[in-house]
Amino acid sequence: MMVLFGPGAIMSLGHGKENCSVPCLIEHFKELGSSDSLTEESSADHTGTSLKICAVKAGGMMSLAIDDHGSLWIWGNCPQANDDGEFCLSSSSVPLPVWNFHGHTVVKVACGNEHVVAVVSAGETYTGGDDLVCYAWGNNNHGQLGLGDKEVRLRPEVISTFNEESSWVVYEVACGAFHTAILTNKKSYNQEIESKCWTFGLGENGQLGHGTTKSICLPQTVDALPQDAFLISLDCGLFHTSVVSSAGDVWSWGMEKGLGLCPDASFTGTDAGDAYLPLRIRASETNGFRFTGPMQVACGAAHTVLVSDNGYKLWAWGRGRSGVLGRGQTADSYVPSAVMWPPLDTVFKDEKLKTDDLISKTEDHEVGKTVEMDHKLSAATEELNFLKTKLTLMERYAGLLHLSIFRKPLDERRLPQSLQDSGVFDVRKELENVLEKADDEELIRMEMFYRSMLSTVKDRLMKRRVRELVKECLVSLSTGRQHHSP
Repeated sequence: MMVLFGPGAIMSLGHGKENCSVPCLIEHFKELGSSDSLTEESSADHTGTSLKICAVKAGGMMSLAIDDHGSLWIWGNCPQANDDGEFCLSSSSVPLPVWNFHGHTVVKVACGNEHVVAVVSAGETYTGGDDLVCYAWGNNNHGQLGLGDKEVRLRPEVISTFNEESSWVVYEVACGAFHTAILTNKKSYNQEIESKCWTFGLGENGQLGHGTTKSICLPQTVDALPQDAFLISLDCGLFHTSVVSSAGDVWSWGMEKGLGLCPDASFTGTDAGDAYLPLRIRASETNGFRFTGPMQVACGAAHTVLVSDNGYKLWAWGRGRSGVLGRGQTADSYVPSAVMWPPLDTVFKDEKLKTDDLISKTEDHEVGKTVEMDHKLSAATEELNFLKTKLTLMERYAGLLHLSIFRKPLDERRLPQSLQDSGVFDVRKELENVLEKADDEELIRMEMFYRSMLSTVKDRLMKRRVRELVKECLVSLSTGRQHHSP
């Protein structure tokens, strides 16, 4: 189940509402199954299960999700081509599958304002090895795709530095507004661990950590980081970057001393200015530099949050507007400050133990009564589960077909009239009704589906035939409407 809330002026929330101040369920993921799950082989492994989301990412005006079959979904401002074949951002209020990776497993994904970077298995499945390839697509005006130029990409393209033949395997990726950061481990047969941080894209605020404000179009390592540090997490703000090592070291670089504070920060004299090289963040709790039990770092537009103490403590620093630092105030913080995280006190622990003991005794008493009933119902349950399995598969299949044709999830309350009246589904008639009643947003979604379908057809003659068939269908529909008009 997935819920999203916040500003959604460009439909980046995925449930069709412009803005939402409380979490709203994205119905699209509730009803559909992955296209991979409809195959005979995979359905045996996922029988009776609906689509499950394993990871989510959000950028400036777009959202992404990876499901449990390794498929990638995108909504909001989606990179597309206009009628002239030029780059544009086309809005979608519902999640759409990225068909380019069909047959492969998407492991990691990140997005900036107008670009996407994904880590995908080279083969059909990913078993945790080194067979990963890094792709990028979208706007590339600052070289944020890492492809060696500043040309936009309408479809995913392999970053040659991290292709299948590369000596480096990607295990973490993050995107700022117009830059990208990647963590890699060197492929080695002797089990030696050597991690590197690579950055590329916009560098005018030092967010690349290379010691300059120069933007670059190819991945380059951040050499100022210690060679022996094993980096476990990284993230990017709009114009700053942060990484964390397994030993508890935290480094940041970019706008206003790597804090992402924007130029209105209260730094003065020699302390003011952007950090072109990584700055080590001091851990105030130990009066040193290392945080205990580091886990993950996350960057907002102009602030950073660190999870440490194996998940029991949060630290935040940077711009404090709207109370994002969790310190009970809105002032900026130039050093890590503990988030006001509610502790599990002794009283709560004692009450929990008493409750668990009472539940245990009650359960023991009820178990004896239910054993006999379980035996009587077992045969009926097995039959019911079998029928549910077949029904679930058919529902997913029907839902996917309906989405492919009408670009919206199947809703029983809006079943086509021809199916309700006669039990027969007239595809031609319903498609004609859809085209007659379609608004601009529906037409855009249908166009995006058509372009995505064409991009997967490699044979030129086949692609030409598809275009001719669609054209013939549209002409036929138009002729039919003229014959039926009064």
